Amino acid sequence: MAIAPLNISGTIIKPGKSEVVKIPVGRLPSGNQILIRAHVFHSRKVGPKVLMLGGVHGDEINGVEIVRRAVTSELFDDITKGSVIAIPLLNVYGFINFSRDVTDGKDVNRSFPGSATGSLASRIANTLTKRILPNIDFGVDFHTGGKYLYNYPQIRFSKSDKKSLELAKAFGAPYIVAMPPISKSLRKAAQSEGKSMLVFEGGETLRYDGLSIQKALEGIQRLLYHQGMLADKPIEPQSLVLGKTAWMRAPKAGMFRWYKCSGHKILKGEPIGILNDPFGLEDTTLYAPRAGYIIGHNNAPVVNQGDALFNIGFEK
Repeated sequence: MAIAPLNISGTIIKPGKSEVVKIPVGRLPSGNQILIRAHVFHSRKVGPKVLMLGGVHGDEINGVEIVRRAVTSELFDDITKGSVIAIPLLNVYGFINFSRDVTDGKDVNRSFPGSATGSLASRIANTLTKRILPNIDFGVDFHTGGKYLYNYPQIRFSKSDKKSLELAKAFGAPYIVAMPPISKSLRKAAQSEGKSMLVFEGGETLRYDGLSIQKALEGIQRLLYHQGMLADKPIEPQSLVLGKTAWMRAPKAGMFRWYKCSGHKILKGEPIGILNDPFGLEDTTLYAPRAGYIIGHNNAPVVNQGDALFNIGFEK
């Protein structure tokens, strides 16, 4: 079946062509214009329309690198049907300033669906909502853990969206994690429009993580193959579906060392870390509250009472 041209923010992409679409979102105080650059790959046959998005949080470099590498490796050049919109970097402001947020201190991923006349974060969210989401069927939003928090490669889906579980299994990250969408997030906004949005998490802020990048690129290939968009069969996944997660938090402040880190299976009562006071007077061993899998851990050497230390996933 013939496919119609694709219109992205006024740029027409004909079947069988690819374009880099530049979408203005604002200016720096210096007057320099900031653009979102969307790589659009449009095949000659009707098929799924997919978004690959990185850099919603400007300090989450792994996500930027994953989408950038997928583009430069020509992964999307040979899609057999459908379309791919690949945006390596959404939050240019945060990226420039090594920051999760934009210059007004607001989080783009807590600003959806956004407003054309709102704050900077709201305007960026609105640009994605109005100009990109209408042109896709589903997507993957690539993230990392927050400051000092390392996430083992995982793909997150919403239990309320049955299609997202199918897509998550096709992606096949080491952990497939049920996680409800956050209010005013991209995933929530997409779901409200009937579009499935997966969230990949891997690594931590301001660092490359080779394992996470590798697993994400393999997942992209599997997902597109599952949709009939790539001809070559990729590596089979080895995944574990986790239905619940819970954070283990610091019972007191101190110097923190983990014994078991992300990716490890743990047993109830097993020692997984220790808190020391800085004067050598007191040690507190941390024990696993129940059997499960560590999907995220804190790399900060000094923590406060109540800080998140381990994110533990459970199969049931």
